[in-house]
Amino acid sequence: MPQGVPATVPDDGLTTRQRRNAAVLAVHTGDGKGKSTAAFGMAMRAWNAGMDIGVFQFVKNAKWRVGEETALTALGDVHTATGAGGPVEWQKMGSGWSWIRRDDDAEADHAEQARAGWTEIAHRIATQRHDFYVLDEFTYPLGWGWIDVDEVLDVLVGRPGRQHVVITGRRAPEKLLDAADLVTEMVKTKHPMDAGRKGQRGIEW
Repeated sequence: MPQGVPATVPDDGLTTRQRRNAAVLAVHTGDGKGKSTAAFGMAMRAWNAGMDIGVFQFVKNAKWRVGEETALTALGDVHTATGAGGPVEWQKMGSGWSWIRRDDDAEADHAEQARAGWTEIAHRIATQRHDFYVLDEFTYPLGWGWIDVDEVLDVLVGRPGRQHVVITGRRAPEKLLDAADLVTEMVKTKHPMDAGRKGQRGIEW
C-alpha cells in the first residue's frame, strides 16, 4: 500500500487519519480522451471496496449504452446476487432519468432535464444516498449556464458524511477546479479522428 508523504502538513486541526479518510471531490477535464473512462475506473475500484455507486450521465443520449455502463451494471447484479462489492445505479439525462417521465423526449427541454437531474443528485447527497458519485459530462451544463456553479459548489463542499464525487467534461469552471481535491487534465497529443478515422467499438464506446 503506497504511503504518501505530503510536502507540507496543513494547519487544519485534523489528524492524519482524518485527512486520509476525508471525502474526495475529483475533476477530470481537458481536451484529451479518457476523462469518463478514468472516472468509471475509479467507480469500479469503489465498487470493489463495497461502496454504493451512483452514475449520472449528462448530455449523452439516453439510448446510447456505453461499455462501462454494461460492465458496472453487471457488477451491480453481482452485488445483488452474491453480496460482493456494492450496489450500482446508472442514470442518464432525458428519458433516462428514472424520476422524469415524458411522452416525447425529442421535444424535451434539455436544460430543464439537466436542472432536474442536478436537483435529484443534490437531494441524494443531502440524504447520503450513495458513497461514490460519477457526474459524467457535468461540466457542460455548468458551462452553458443551465445549472448554477455556486449552487453546485455549496452542495459539494458542504456534503455530509464521506461521499466521494468525480466530475468529468471539458472546460471545467475555474471555481470547480479551485474547490476540487483532485484535478486531472487530459491533454490530447494525437488522436486517430484527426486523420479522418471514425470511432471504434471497444475504443470509443
